Amino acid sequence: MGPLDAFWHLTNLFVPALALGALAAALAKLAWRRALAGVSWRRLAGPACAACAVVTLAGLVLFGRDGKMATYGAMVLACAVMLWWQGFGPGRGRR
Repeated sequence: MGPLDAFWHLTNLFVPALALGALAAALAKLAWRRALAGVSWRRLAGPACAACAVVTLAGLVLFGRDGKMATYGAMVLACAVMLWWQGFGPGRGRR
């Protein structure tokens, strides 16, 4: 595998995590418009994307391959927890 192939392989590994974090943050801002008015989209999306990326790596280490449904389920759970933490939980007060 060449360097360009390795780059695309790693990029495609993390695309679902980044897409889930970004899309979930945008939908949370839309669904809870008034409650999340004081929280920026970047503040919601950053930790959500990071949590999803960590879960992707953990699933790769735990299962020995990527793309397992258990990993995707854990990504959704981690994303929801981080969105709650930053939007409604104790992390909201820290700016």
